[in-house]
Amino acid sequence: MKEDSRDDPQGDFVDELDVEKLYQHRFSATTKRAKAGVWHVLVRDYFQKWIPPEATVLDLGCGYGEFLNNVVAKRRIGIDFNGDAADHLDEGIEFHQGDVTDLSMLPDNSVDVVFTSNMLEHLRGKRAVEQLIVESRRVLVEGGQFIAMGPNMRYLPGSYWDFWDHVVAITDRSLVEVLTYLDLEVIDCFPKFLPYTTQSRLPQAGLFVRAYLKFPPIWRLMGKQFLIRARRK
Repeated sequence: MKEDSRDDPQGDFVDELDVEKLYQHRFSATTKRAKAGVWHVLVRDYFQKWIPPEATVLDLGCGYGEFLNNVVAKRRIGIDFNGDAADHLDEGIEFHQGDVTDLSMLPDNSVDVVFTSNMLEHLRGKRAVEQLIVESRRVLVEGGQFIAMGPNMRYLPGSYWDFWDHVVAITDRSLVEVLTYLDLEVIDCFPKFLPYTTQSRLPQAGLFVRAYLKFPPIWRLMGKQFLIRARRK
């Protein structure tokens, strides 16, 4: 029988969670500024190399615009449960508040890059993760990329659950398996990319973040998040 969030206690919890209130408590103004600074370097010095300036980019769980505000692309689209996100996005970014597994507002073959960071673990269950991937594949053009980053449960057996809205436990291996199962071709997989949070030991200054990105051996020491890039065949 098909899983339905109405019959799933975890689904009920996710649907009823006041995300705006939770994130206002979790992210202070200082934390947001520090996080934005780190992402400015991450996007410009790392992720941008995969994204042509003429691309259409979709960010699932766009948060406070850390990725979308920094990426150079012809069209930028963000979706988030949290309506408060709209106030933090730059002018020209299209925003849709709602379920990131429902991309019905976008036609088939209309997006070049689907990006998602620290979102999958917040979904109501594994079926919701599958639905997000299926919908992402539908809207991607042929050869379009699906880029996902998130906490790797293989290296976070306890601290993974320190955040109240974490629901789905995912590893790099399990995500690679489901992406392949759903007919996406994995082209890059880094089991250890970034530290668990921007409040970790990773230095916040741009110079140090750039140095970290340019020295992959340190990823194996400090990295707790996977980074996986796949494409539609």
